[in-house]
Amino acid sequence: MTVIAGRYRLLDVLAEGATGTVWRALDETDHHEVALKEFRAPAGLPADELPLLYARREREARAAARISHPSVVRVLGVATEDGRPWVVTELVRGLTLAETLDADGPLPAREAARVGAEVLAGLRAAREAGVPHRGVGPGQVLLANDGRVVVTGFGGAPDDSTGPGTDLRAVGALLEAAADDRSGPLGAVIDGLTGEEPAVTADQAERELRRVASGGTPRAEAGPVGTSAPPRTGRGGEGDTGTRAGASSAPARPSGPPRTAPRRWPVLVAGIVGALLLAGALVYQAVRDDGPGTGPGPGGVTSTAPAGSGAPGADGGPATPRS
Repeated sequence: MTVIAGRYRLLDVLAEGATGTVWRALDETDHHEVALKEFRAPAGLPADELPLLYARREREARAAARISHPSVVRVLGVATEDGRPWVVTELVRGLTLAETLDADGPLPAREAARVGAEVLAGLRAAREAGVPHRGVGPGQVLLANDGRVVVTGFGGAPDDSTGPGTDLRAVGALLEAAADDRSGPLGAVIDGLTGEEPAVTADQAERELRRVASGGTPRAEAGPVGTSAPPRTGRGGEGDTGTRAGASSAPARPSGPPRTAPRRWPVLVAGIVGALLLAGALVYQAVRDDGPGTGPGPGGVTSTAPAGSGAPGADGGPATPRS
């Protein structure tokens, strides 16, 4: 296999386009795999202009190496072989967004919003480093196997005069191509990105896209993005809209100390004691009204004999009741 610059052994082709070929290669010095981009000169370019083209590509690659962001492919260096620059970058394992859309169709709105937010964050970092992207599309966005969203294809010259609005419109077009549903919260963000003059800043757009990706609704910040968020109806966490799947809709309990059930035992005991006292008073009154000698006799039979009639006789025999 071919070895470039005495260090990078070409293994197989990862991608091929109008500007060159991207190879998977083995760095035989560090013993790890990298991606290596071989530039291709445009057809019909005069031979005396090739050195100028290659010098420009090398400058652009070295400028891109200044970008440090997880959503931007990391440029490791530039190797030279036969006067041509080969750009060495980290090897990102995954598919491009274009390949994903071709294979599986559009992304769900929340996933598309996540991709858009990461792409916009990468473009902002590149612009801050002085290396704006010429125009990101689905073919320059990698969906890595580890979950990262990585922007590639930085070929714009450092003196590019495009403004941040270019990045916003590019992300808006990317979302229009990638999302399966461009209405609702995501549609509001797309409308704010795709106008001739975007209605939001890059910071606002990224924040709103992350809110949509997390299942929330964009806040009223600017332009079409400003759809009013519904009132909070639950106790959401940080960044939560307060409306969660499966959240209870029961009314909140009133504040204050908890109410306890009334204590019924003291009332019941007091009632029983009162009833016993009343019954005792009635019995006492009845006995007193009947006079002495009355009341229950043996066997529960009440005697009606006058007092003394039942006294024992002089001979000690039993008394005989009167007829």
